Amino acid sequence: MKVAIDARGINWYGGTGIGTYTENIVKNLIDIYNNDYFRLYWSGQKFQAFKKKNSDIVMTANKHHRFFEQTYFPHDLKRENIDIYHVPQNGIGLNEEVACKKVITIHDLIPYIMPETVGRGYLLKFLKEVSSLVQNVDGIITVSEYSKKDILKFFPIDEKKIFVTPLAADSIYTPLAKEVCSDYLNKNYNITTPFILYIGGFSSRKNVISLINSFVKISNNFDKDYSLVIVGAQKDLGKSLCNKYLDYSKIIFTGFVPLNELPIFYSGCEVFVYPSLYEGFGLPPLEAMSCGAPVITSNITSIPEVVKDSGILINPYDENELSNSIEKVLSNKSFRQSLAEKGIKRSSYFSWEKTAIETFNAYKAICQL
Repeated sequence: MKVAIDARGINWYGGTGIGTYTENIVKNLIDIYNNDYFRLYWSGQKFQAFKKKNSDIVMTANKHHRFFEQTYFPHDLKRENIDIYHVPQNGIGLNEEVACKKVITIHDLIPYIMPETVGRGYLLKFLKEVSSLVQNVDGIITVSEYSKKDILKFFPIDEKKIFVTPLAADSIYTPLAKEVCSDYLNKNYNITTPFILYIGGFSSRKNVISLINSFVKISNNFDKDYSLVIVGAQKDLGKSLCNKYLDYSKIIFTGFVPLNELPIFYSGCEVFVYPSLYEGFGLPPLEAMSCGAPVITSNITSIPEVVKDSGILINPYDENELSNSIEKVLSNKSFRQSLAEKGIKRSSYFSWEKTAIETFNAYKAICQL
């Protein structure tokens, strides 16, 4: 099979869910399917790792991306006799006149369901383009059964066009010795007490304020000090939250943390809490489970598909339930250990290799539609 992929998102959206997804499926597809051909439309650096015997890198200019999307890509796909063209970033940038089979990945429908949590520019582009794309592409890949249901709820299309390929945690997310993690975090981030952890951004749909409120309510209920550590670049809502709790010593805002340090935070925490109001998949709980962190997370949208019975699932709109769950985990060491073991076992079900295989199977099925 000859496959073309818009891989520009690897650099455009690096550090986000879409960037992580695109990088991992492309990397694994090339490695697994040696007898197939992959043509990668690229922008920026890091391309050397993706140049293999069965792949070609086609460099584009970010400044002229509309020319490439509307003119160059359709011509190139036809000239190279490509069988299927995949646009992973919710289909944004796909010219519907492309002659070969077309597949897009729709990660979620947050712009439709919670538009107030999305930047205006992206919101307008998504609402303008996605409705037409969904009707005209040959196949849609999505990352959870919940997202599939959302797509079918908003768009009257044949269910057979939609393929679910769950995501995975990167291989760097593995349990590390807690003592080593504690020493590192003490030395580099001045985290000196056992801590509750949140990683996942500051959009209002992430519901960080409920976590803070729940923690403040119970922070003096324990026989030893605990901190709430909130990891993420401080801008917009994150910056305002940090300023609001600047003098509250038990809440630590780390700011941006490099990717390679995140397993240290996950492995070093007492419990990871993720009270999100909407997720198309929700990678942070899976990353936390992969590192052996007990997980408290939401019982809505796609998250229960990922966590199942390997974490505590709470109503994210109920701060009392969240507070009680945190207390339950922190007060019972054997319970924490049980959750950690369940989480590690559950996380082993997911891998990027499996995601890539399911993606390629979707390609084959779409080509036969």
